[in-house]
Amino acid sequence: MKLKKALLAGVAALACTAALAQNYPNRAITLIVGFPPGGGADAVARIVSEKLGRVLNQSIVVDNRPGAGTTIASDMVARAAADGYTLLLGSANLYGSDQLLYKSARYDGVKSFTPVARWAKSPMLLAVKKDFPEKSVKGLIELARKEPGRLTYSSSGTGVVTHLAGASFAHAAGVNMLHVPFKGGAPSIQAVGAGDVDMTFGTPPSVLPMAQGGKLRLVAVTTAERSPLFPDLPSMKESGIDDYDFSIWFGLYGPANLPADVTKKLFEASAQVLNDPEVKARLEKQGNVAWPIASPAEFSSWAVEDGRQYKAITERSGAAAGADK
Repeated sequence: MKLKKALLAGVAALACTAALAQNYPNRAITLIVGFPPGGGADAVARIVSEKLGRVLNQSIVVDNRPGAGTTIASDMVARAAADGYTLLLGSANLYGSDQLLYKSARYDGVKSFTPVARWAKSPMLLAVKKDFPEKSVKGLIELARKEPGRLTYSSSGTGVVTHLAGASFAHAAGVNMLHVPFKGGAPSIQAVGAGDVDMTFGTPPSVLPMAQGGKLRLVAVTTAERSPLFPDLPSMKESGIDDYDFSIWFGLYGPANLPADVTKKLFEASAQVLNDPEVKARLEKQGNVAWPIASPAEFSSWAVEDGRQYKAITERSGAAAGADK
């Protein structure tokens, strides 16, 4: 009798899962973003989710939950029901960096989430205050070596990507610069525009408006090769730093144990959206490149490896020393 009940329960569970996938989505989906509105992550989330909602014939609500280096947003999704109605815009920091930096990050990048689709990538931009005396990366490095610890760079918070981009640059260039963290990308960029901080390593949507307004000056992209999005800006390799190549990517995640059919539906819809010329153009205007991948399984294995490398960068940066332990 017990065996019969167990079998019946299993059949019922499978039937519920099948019904969920077949009817999915039948109500609004919430996409949690761990950054405030107006930055690079928010731009990707809103551009892709707008078209994704049309493909799925259901609205997608972008819910910005910044704070604690995106761990508040990630924890919300890790604890959410695995039904496809609460999703996360995630990145490499899920795979170990968050746990190094924040005691409150109790989730595990591999065990707590279902990777669905890789969405986009972006170079970061090295920008300096408008009256900064040097015009090139080489000149900046020479100045930093002459006066160790005097040059400052801002970020949107300790341990986040804008901090790690700067810390990695300093390590690769062999210089000592002072990190000045702010609570968010906007005040970080504004501090450079006001001349209070020498430079920043920002996402294109955060940096470009002030650069175009003449309030700060772009110096280089943070990648080894020139970006087709910013062909006039030199790469780090051109600037004499051979082992520095830093970019940011974003992907779609659900909670662990997301039903396979729901994952498949979200992946296929994402692939359709990311191949849409209008979406590609809108992403590029914001400094991002659509970056689809062949399958959720391939995304998972790729993200784990990239996350491992990102964790190593975090450890090397020394950010964990001032983290929320």
